Amino acid sequence: MKDRNLIIRIWRFYVDGFRQMTVGRYLWVIIIIKVFLLLGVFRLFFFPDRLAEDYDNDADRARAVRHGLMEPRDRVPDSQQIL
Repeated sequence: MKDRNLIIRIWRFYVDGFRQMTVGRYLWVIIIIKVFLLLGVFRLFFFPDRLAEDYDNDADRARAVRHGLMEPRDRVPDSQQIL
């Protein structure tokens, strides 16, 4: 029961702190908006949907994923392995 009481006290501490903020609240909103925008831009430009580009329908995509999960990768020759 003491742990639950500690968790509740910590929760109330942060809630009261955010209620009393004036400028800080607007800064947090700006930070959150910037993070979402950056993640959206990164997703668009750095993580393209390769399956949609390489395969025409869902059956082909599913087959490619199954093949990638089930088949072992080609082994690297012993001379090229990183020690």
